[in-house]
Amino acid sequence: MTLLTDLHEGILTITVNRPEKMNAINKDVITDLSDTLDAAIVNKEVKSIIITGAGEKAFVAGADITEFTGLNAADGSALGQRGQDCVFNKIENSPKPIIAAVNGFALGGGCELAMSCHFRVASENAKFGQPEVNLGLIPGYGGTQRLTQLVGKSKAMELILSTDMIGAEEAKALGLVNYVFPLVSLLDEAKKMLQKINTKAPIALAKSIALVNQAANGDEQGFKNEIKEFGSCFETEDMKEGVSAFLEKRKANFQGK
Repeated sequence: MTLLTDLHEGILTITVNRPEKMNAINKDVITDLSDTLDAAIVNKEVKSIIITGAGEKAFVAGADITEFTGLNAADGSALGQRGQDCVFNKIENSPKPIIAAVNGFALGGGCELAMSCHFRVASENAKFGQPEVNLGLIPGYGGTQRLTQLVGKSKAMELILSTDMIGAEEAKALGLVNYVFPLVSLLDEAKKMLQKINTKAPIALAKSIALVNQAANGDEQGFKNEIKEFGSCFETEDMKEGVSAFLEKRKANFQGK
């Protein structure tokens, strides 16, 4: 198993555990992440998820380049498609909130993994970059699309074409990262954020994630879909509980129903 998992108080922490390879993504990591995500999404005890890397040097320092040798165009496309279907799109479209706790190098596929999460927190030593053109490649796990969504066309173009790395503070200034914390407190701070989110209504969280994703992807039906889903919330027990709790000046006890 290339991953370590820990479930505590509704938060599942998934740690990519290949520190000797700077936690590089290979076929086994993709398979294990896919299986772990599938199980987490249907596990009622899991309310939210953190993805991070083992050690203090790397979140995920890229893909395992040794797996690229001998591939043809069809093989390369299949590799990218499998990653998107099994992991990156699955993370982005998860109905449960997923935070990337970036604890070091997040390069290539590692940067793409972080960007597929719903938002990102980083340690002060974190570095982000898309160095694929150095290998005669382009980002293949959504990097050209998600980086553009997050930082805008001009900066995404610069980062991908130059392959320059940026530090945590610049990533925060660009909107790639939400917060920067000392490495020693990174996971605790990520858990604090999720502890707050975990008190909210699960159905409303899932609908919000889906609709924000639609907006980011330029869905022309976004406003209509929002109105539809807003209406559907009125049929949930969570909405009735939330309104009652507000009027009674107490904390809501949401059940995800």
